[in-house]
Amino acid sequence: GIGRGIALELGKAGYTVYALGRSTRSNKRLLDDQRQVADGLDLTIESAAEAINESGGRGYGISIDLTEDGAMEKTLTKIIETEGGRLDVLICSAYTTPLENIKGEFWTQSMDMWDALNGVGLRSVYETCRLAAPHMIETAKAAPADNAPPPLICLVSSFGGKSYTFNVAYGAGKAGIDRLAVDMSYQLSKYGVATTALYPGLVRTEANLQMEVDGTWDEASGGLDLSQGESPGFSGKAVAALASLDKKSMMARSGNVEVVAEIAKELGFTEDDGSIPPSIRSLRYLLPNFVFPQVEKEAGKPVPNWIKDNVPDFLVPWSTFSSGPPPEMDTR
Repeated sequence: GIGRGIALELGKAGYTVYALGRSTRSNKRLLDDQRQVADGLDLTIESAAEAINESGGRGYGISIDLTEDGAMEKTLTKIIETEGGRLDVLICSAYTTPLENIKGEFWTQSMDMWDALNGVGLRSVYETCRLAAPHMIETAKAAPADNAPPPLICLVSSFGGKSYTFNVAYGAGKAGIDRLAVDMSYQLSKYGVATTALYPGLVRTEANLQMEVDGTWDEASGGLDLSQGESPGFSGKAVAALASLDKKSMMARSGNVEVVAEIAKELGFTEDDGSIPPSIRSLRYLLPNFVFPQVEKEAGKPVPNWIKDNVPDFLVPWSTFSSGPPPEMDTR
């Protein structure tokens, strides 16, 4: 997933990376709230650590269940002791998948939906940041130069923080993550610790790719073209780029929402093939995935290629998405 992609890219950048998760080689059983992936894929914490080591970093896999109170405090204490009190980057990307259908009216869904989406996805993120903040403040104090890159807390969020996506609980959780990044920045800025909320686009995670193989992707996604999605490592390159910014540059944007594709253009990184996918709020992404299919359905004929091939890479303001319901629900 995205967390693994970030871990591997930080390894390539030379970091010591502690990969935390539940999937281990000693317990390969797929848990109820874990999505299916292709047979034979080794996505355990051990394989992540090995890949990090092979890429030039130092990787360690640590088994943890973030639903257990006290687990993160115990784990983080060990990490800090091992690293002599230093913590440069914290990535929060853990998430659990609800057992019931994620799409639906909130009053028809049980409280299990809220707990599944926002137990690990929001509550444990807050807990982890609360526990890590004192160590990151001390790391900032020990910076070797006045303008050295500041410690960075990166919260992996999504477009659901800006616009209706899936259901009410999902949007509330993602908006909470975005707000957490902003408000932590307000309190941490005077200590020289930066925060950010990271927005990947459509991502070709192992689970999404398996849904395409199983034939369930189109219905679940609404027909989004997964072949045009980002790799998990693209988000990792974004984090590595942000973490390398000098203190003045990073603190000036601390608390912001950062769209991976947009900062790729700004900070100069690409996918491994040299491409940069369009931002999730670019017309180049929105028109082919949402507008053109509807136009073709209503017109009964395809949109001409000369139109499809010349969509400008124009970014739609965030206010457009937060000002009302999504198009298919808008009755105005």
